[in-house]
Amino acid sequence: MPNDPTLHLDFETVDTRFSELLGASMWKELPIAVRRRFGKRVKGGGSVTYQGSVAVMKMNWAGKLLAHAARLVGAPLPFDMSSVGQPAVVIVTEDIAGNGQFWIRQYGRASGFPHVVHSSKRFAGSTGLEEYIGYGIGMALNVEVQDMDLFFKSDHYFLTLLGHRFRLPRCLSPGALVIGHHDMGQGQFRFSLRLKNQLFGDLLEQDAIFQDAKD
Repeated sequence: MPNDPTLHLDFETVDTRFSELLGASMWKELPIAVRRRFGKRVKGGGSVTYQGSVAVMKMNWAGKLLAHAARLVGAPLPFDMSSVGQPAVVIVTEDIAGNGQFWIRQYGRASGFPHVVHSSKRFAGSTGLEEYIGYGIGMALNVEVQDMDLFFKSDHYFLTLLGHRFRLPRCLSPGALVIGHHDMGQGQFRFSLRLKNQLFGDLLEQDAIFQDAKD
């Protein structure tokens, strides 16, 4: 999006992938700070780091079971309530070979090693964006803007096995996952995670506050 005044016109660093998913009109609904965060492509496999802390964590009994069971496949979900108030770090690295991004999220805990989540975002599939957590597990994401906030919403989950991809039926999926990016001004933003299941209700809720990376 070369005419976007919120971006530096250095085509080695401008990233139009998210703006193309949203479309021009929806992209312009986002605050300038959000467009800068998602419109900057890191050069040559470099990384951007955001630091902050976990503000909120909630889980019902089914969410606790799911989060701990998911530790068998890399612990993609928050599982330790002691993370509230602890430091949080997000590192985004450009995946040059895969035309995507590697995301590492680290959450401190009251004791023991921090909880680390590894995932890869790829601009592919029927929705244009997919997230992989390893072990052949992934989900397709829809990207939306609501009230100037950016949301990533699960469309469906899938499993890749022996070179074949299988779409999981809704009855076997963990639920509807919504990730939000909410600008707070003054270089801060709130990351929100909500996981809701039709049968078991609100499974998980997590909020973390981060500070913009320094250029």
